[in-house]
Amino acid sequence: MNLPELNLQDYTYHLPEHRIAQFPLPQRDHSKLLVYTGDRIRHDQFKNLGKYLPENTTMVFNDTRVIPARLVFKKSTGAVIEIFLLDPVWPSTDINVAMQATGSGTWSCMIGNLKRWKEHQSLEMPVLVDGKTVTLTANRLTSEQVQLRWDDPGMAFVDLIKKAGQVPLPPYMKRKAAPEDRKRYQTVYSKYHGAVAAPTAGLHFTDTLLESLESQGVTKKYLTLHVGAGTFQPIKASRVSDHPMHGEQIHVSRQNIVDLMEAKNLVAVGTTSLRILESLYWYGVKLIDKKGHDFHISKPDPYDEYRYLPEFKESLQQVKSHLENQQIDSLRGYTEIFIFPPYRIKSCRGLITNFHLPASTLILLVAAFVGEDWRKVYQEALDQDYRFLSYGDSSLLLPSIHN
Repeated sequence: MNLPELNLQDYTYHLPEHRIAQFPLPQRDHSKLLVYTGDRIRHDQFKNLGKYLPENTTMVFNDTRVIPARLVFKKSTGAVIEIFLLDPVWPSTDINVAMQATGSGTWSCMIGNLKRWKEHQSLEMPVLVDGKTVTLTANRLTSEQVQLRWDDPGMAFVDLIKKAGQVPLPPYMKRKAAPEDRKRYQTVYSKYHGAVAAPTAGLHFTDTLLESLESQGVTKKYLTLHVGAGTFQPIKASRVSDHPMHGEQIHVSRQNIVDLMEAKNLVAVGTTSLRILESLYWYGVKLIDKKGHDFHISKPDPYDEYRYLPEFKESLQQVKSHLENQQIDSLRGYTEIFIFPPYRIKSCRGLITNFHLPASTLILLVAAFVGEDWRKVYQEALDQDYRFLSYGDSSLLLPSIHN
């Protein structure tokens, strides 16, 4: 099948480098908030988000937790080898299982200074954990796979990596990670370790703001998508549809499905939350169309031909029925979903998101959500001195609401 084509130059804009936030604000919810409601744009602070949400809003959060995915080893020659963890290979490709592995594990990685590290050559790093030194050994298996071993057989990998690794700040932050990034490059509601990039729309929330939203009747639901490094990968393909979308792991419960079916006005907190919701929709469509039971949404799936395209809740009913028939309470899978114009959003009324790089997969997603008005939104943000990208300011996009 043929995916729709578009001209990437139609989704670019001039982003001055000084507008890219290099550091977060001291207070999370003091960032600027641009509110777009189709025929109007307003400006406020993020702490006042509740004023602009529709009645009976259910906010969908991604509760993944960023792991310190950068490991820096020094050879005896003085050469520095950087290993960036991407995806677990062994003992399980399930990131939740891999984080609890003890003794050893194999990961798919990006390797910096690869030419200085021979295959099957071991590197060592002493790591201080709870007052004792644990030796972490890295053995290069291939140009993309590394075996990690540590000499405390009872220690889970997640506990080791917290001490051994560095915060994986995005490449457009032209600085090394600082100690405060360990807390600030993490949402206050993060729970399940496995992301190598933060779901940055959530970085603006504080516990106080979450409590305030709940007191005004906003419902909060938490799903999990472990954000991969592919979120930063620029589009280099001459045909946008040829851009590779790397699979990201999703975990939702049967109760999550029920809650989403009962919700009236869904607002996704971040593009990753939206990707979860849209992936669930297409999983239900595939079940209805009898195109397999595996929860794996490939890049072409939303652009395939189906006998019938249901409404969002009808599709989720199919997912719920499948889980009940299989007598399972949770759903784990992968998504490579690529959302770009003229894709039509199936799940959400609103989207909270930061301001993204020109000509990126994320700007394409925003354009699919709000249409051609994405240009008006971004020009307004530039004119009003908003800060851009991961540590930047935020927007609330409500294209179907006219006030």
